[in-house]
Amino acid sequence: MENIALQLYSIKELTSADFLGTLSKVAEIGYDGVEFAGYFGTSASELKKALNAHGLRAAGSHIGISDLQDDLDRTIEYSLTIESPYIICPGLPEEMRSSADSYKRTAEAFNRIGERCKEQGLRFGYHNHAVEFEKFDGLTGIELLARHTDPDHLFFELDTYWAEAAGFRSVDWIESLKERCSVLHIKDMKSRQDKRNTEIGSGIMDFKAIVETGKRYGVQWYTVEQEEFEMPQLESIKASLAYLRQIL
Repeated sequence: MENIALQLYSIKELTSADFLGTLSKVAEIGYDGVEFAGYFGTSASELKKALNAHGLRAAGSHIGISDLQDDLDRTIEYSLTIESPYIICPGLPEEMRSSADSYKRTAEAFNRIGERCKEQGLRFGYHNHAVEFEKFDGLTGIELLARHTDPDHLFFELDTYWAEAAGFRSVDWIESLKERCSVLHIKDMKSRQDKRNTEIGSGIMDFKAIVETGKRYGVQWYTVEQEEFEMPQLESIKASLAYLRQIL
């Protein structure tokens, strides 16, 4: 069975109010794991205990670039304690992605971060939005990062929604990144004209093709991310899981 996680940013209002209690609700819905967007002051040992109690696995953590550069050792230690395999940068400030040269400098920083993660048995990844598809010297930001980083030091968490919002097909980027595309963010779009996020399976994105391509290249986690809702949040993430489980 393929692994399906929930990016907890999807239900940030619930996690900020009751982090550990929300984990219980996510587990009851049936997710295999969770991807973190903050720990809300919870110690790593306490979080690991809660994950074990609810039968959830850590499927990675989004960590801002400043923490990655200034506090990487503590970030790695936390991830090791909760047995989270991935540390993922969720985006970049403009000065780190405004030109080909800035992307190359960012790639150098990513190589250093990724090397330290690898030394500890972890993997370092990058999560895109739409801006990384802007071209510099004929190459997109993602291509620049891919060309100037060691595959052992950086993988890509392709956000399928943002790839399509930028005018591309997600499957083409999975084909391009191949085994470096270790995690997919699964997020649907209402239509090409109305690009609002919607429950998975109720929009226009071809997730059957996306997951089949992902399987071919060994995607480890299919991670649901929801930012706009047509129904109450817990019902929404339950509906998205049911559709994704069906096609997987």
